[in-house]
Amino acid sequence: MLDPPAILTSFGLAEGMFVADLGCGTSGHFVFPAARMVGMKGKVYAIDILKSALAGIDSRRKIEGAANVEEVWADIEVYGGTKIPDNSVDRALLVNVRGKLGMLKEAWRILKNGGKLLVVDWKPTAAPFGPPTKDRRPSEATQADAAQLGYKLEKEFDAGQYHYGLIFMKA
Repeated sequence: MLDPPAILTSFGLAEGMFVADLGCGTSGHFVFPAARMVGMKGKVYAIDILKSALAGIDSRRKIEGAANVEEVWADIEVYGGTKIPDNSVDRALLVNVRGKLGMLKEAWRILKNGGKLLVVDWKPTAAPFGPPTKDRRPSEATQADAAQLGYKLEKEFDAGQYHYGLIFMKA
């Protein structure tokens, strides 16, 4: 449904960048393509509140030899919850986590000035899978919250048949 390498390429990931995948999930669909793109001079923080998800990331990290991936157990809805230093990452990702205001605030905190945030989430239309339609967060709601925090919308795009994508800059 999603093409992580294509999405990350359009998001401008490059060698040496520091990236935070907030709510990375068990399989690391975006973590491992990002790790390959940033290389060994870069780093990818795989952040999740579920220890079982991080165990899945750790297993795959070992299998793939992705020494530039670091698992972080944290609540991404709590400001300062990730314990990642302020203004320290070049790119942050919120994929399929219904980017709520607290998550956007934590991403803002850890992003460098000029850093970018990628939000990919379910379109608020019925689909045979994914979260119930009533639980999906429309693009407009995420954009309003992001604008309130000072993010500048750079790009809105279709991330797939069932997903929208937004790229914001921390101005």
